[in-house]
Amino acid sequence: MEYDFVVVGGGSAGYAGARTAVDLGLRVAVIEGGNQVGGLCILRGCMPSKTLIESARRFRVLQRAEEFGLALNDPGFDVGAIIERKKRLIGEFADYRKGQLEAGRFDFIRGAAVFLSPNEVRVHQLDGTERVIRSKTFLLATGSKIAVPAVLGLAEAGCLTSDDMLDKTEMPDSLIVLGGGPVALELASYCRAFGCRVTLIQRSPHILSSTDADVAGALENALREDGIDIHTGTRLIRVEKNDQTRRVVFQKDGCEFTLEATHILNALGRSPQLGGLENLGLQLRGGRIDADAHQRTSVPNIFAAGDVCGPCEVVHVAIQQGEAAATNAASLLGVRSGPLKVMDYRLKLFAVFSEPQLACVGATEAELHAAGTPHITATYPFNDHGKSLVMGETSGFVKITASKETGEMLGAAVVGPDAAELIHEVTVAMHYRATVQDFATIPHYHPTLSEIWTYPAEELATQINLGI
Repeated sequence: MEYDFVVVGGGSAGYAGARTAVDLGLRVAVIEGGNQVGGLCILRGCMPSKTLIESARRFRVLQRAEEFGLALNDPGFDVGAIIERKKRLIGEFADYRKGQLEAGRFDFIRGAAVFLSPNEVRVHQLDGTERVIRSKTFLLATGSKIAVPAVLGLAEAGCLTSDDMLDKTEMPDSLIVLGGGPVALELASYCRAFGCRVTLIQRSPHILSSTDADVAGALENALREDGIDIHTGTRLIRVEKNDQTRRVVFQKDGCEFTLEATHILNALGRSPQLGGLENLGLQLRGGRIDADAHQRTSVPNIFAAGDVCGPCEVVHVAIQQGEAAATNAASLLGVRSGPLKVMDYRLKLFAVFSEPQLACVGATEAELHAAGTPHITATYPFNDHGKSLVMGETSGFVKITASKETGEMLGAAVVGPDAAELIHEVTVAMHYRATVQDFATIPHYHPTLSEIWTYPAEELATQINLGI
């Protein structure tokens, strides 16, 4: 049988695409080559990491009991028990996704796919057999893999990856983290909560290189106050292995430095999983599959979604891309009328579950400067906010960026308590293209964390009204 739409990859993007295609009346199959089913988010990304981080967060609360007039003697932890809880929860999540894939709404094929042509794929099935599958359209949702940096001596010295950390039942005594992205910061905070000596080495001038410097700087300051050593603006030179320790040699400001720890964590990002796609001759951009706003690749009947194409390696975007790809494939096949579905990254949403958290939505100031968009900004610190003072969570600030001409909210950021939750209020407002004048009139209950947004909004509204 020839399918209308075949998805390669059964993660979040792939399942979203398959589900949408079935709803549109297409004949669909999903090919998944992993030994486990669920995709990166469920198996080795969002869900397992946040499970560990939640244990770390609660342990930090226990350690501060005396500050709140509570008696709690010498709280302890069991990393093995933390990992077991993670395994149980992730097993439940993975079983649920497996059930969705095997529910019979589409054919679910287990095996590794190798494209023979834009319409044919050979599947090396897990049972050892092979079959060739034909389809009118395809969705590539193959995900990503951990990037291995070409650092002299790193392979010989050995290093941990995020996969290793998610199953490690003993906390390292000391850890050097290579990288300054979300994975690096989250695992650094996780380890630090349980007493590990953590040092972070980042190539860019500040951590989270895609965020504005003031936002990243606020998180850097908080992490340093938590005891994490951070070195930015560096260049890795080599890694050396001693009997019980590993050394990282790097250059900064023209000088050479050497750091030592029992373990090294490679958190330098991920690269797209392109195996099996070689015969398609796909156009790449920055090492990833180049997909347009309709999620179509350079091969007209082949679409892509998720980490394999970017530009945002986050689950909700991958799901939207998968849905858009399936919808537009249906249009290509003539079973759907109406305009093509277009991806809109205006509300790009980003969060880091470090301690404290960081979250952003919309454009950064750097992007607005590059685009020549006149804008104004205002901030307000948590250390002058009633609810955060009551909570004892005073690190960080909130920031709103608005059009200087109209007051429309163009972006926002928050570093501080529950940042990943707080950002959504602004996201909703920006979805409806609210101005800071509109936002400043929305009532906020007192005392709450959320009302902190009213202060920069009111400041910006005043500037707009006065024509400043």
